Amino acid sequence: MNTKVNFAGIEMKNPVTVASGTFGYGREYAEFFDLGKLGAVITKGTSLKPKSGNKPSRVCETASGMLNSIGLQNPGVEYFANNDLPFLRKFDTKIIVNACGSSIDEYVELCKILNSLDIDGVELNLSCPNVKEGCMAFGNTYEGVKKVTSEVRKVLDKPLIVKLTPNVTDIAGIAKGVEDGGADAVSLINTLLAMKIDIYKRKPVLANNTGGLSGPAIKPVAVRMVYQVAQAVKIPIMGLGGIMTGEDAIEFMLAGATTVSIGAGNFVDPYTSIKTIEGIEEYMKKCNIDDINDVIGKVITIHSSK
Repeated sequence: MNTKVNFAGIEMKNPVTVASGTFGYGREYAEFFDLGKLGAVITKGTSLKPKSGNKPSRVCETASGMLNSIGLQNPGVEYFANNDLPFLRKFDTKIIVNACGSSIDEYVELCKILNSLDIDGVELNLSCPNVKEGCMAFGNTYEGVKKVTSEVRKVLDKPLIVKLTPNVTDIAGIAKGVEDGGADAVSLINTLLAMKIDIYKRKPVLANNTGGLSGPAIKPVAVRMVYQVAQAVKIPIMGLGGIMTGEDAIEFMLAGATTVSIGAGNFVDPYTSIKTIEGIEEYMKKCNIDDINDVIGKVITIHSSK
């Protein structure tokens, strides 16, 4: 039984990764299980300089999900390179760094540094809804994503994945801009812009007023968007949004994802990613599937001839 996948030139032992912003730099979760069991670790959003993030409160629960407005708090790429990367390199897994910036120049400078590090790929964050500049400001038009992607492509030799926002009207068109800009893959979806109000205080629960919704509540939206993007581009897709089980992961893969990423599920149960890997293997055995790659994009739609 083969669970190995090739994602944008990155050879992974299985298709399961952990989503940026939900796994830190892996130290806390390494106390629960061997990170080497994962297909890849995607780091917390990392910027050129340290960021303090947004003011609290920054997290709250919602029905079948959660809101966050952390604001890309991180220690900066220099600290990551000197402290977190050596720790992650102790494990037999792939390392993908989520890169965030507030301008095209900042993305380029950051990726120049990342290109020199011992990492396996870069996930360009053009989709965080919780910062006032950068990220999603570039990620909501074809021209915007193509421009940033193409500028980063000039300085980055490593596999380039671009993370897409769902807060657009035409996700397939945005993905096409990423492909045309030279990206090796796309990841989607990031969180949906949302809001929760304390009806007794008559104020938003989050200090930032709005935040990003994640968890099982967004999974049907994410599956639909992965399916739409798979019809529009030829580059591989990493699917994420509410995955809690192996069956959830298979649903994304049938829609067209080559790999999947566990996000909010990590907060519910630190073993969610491991259980998802086991669930995929159980599904393969149950359905007599020898190679996980045979599942990718094989959903049978009403108008399909497959």
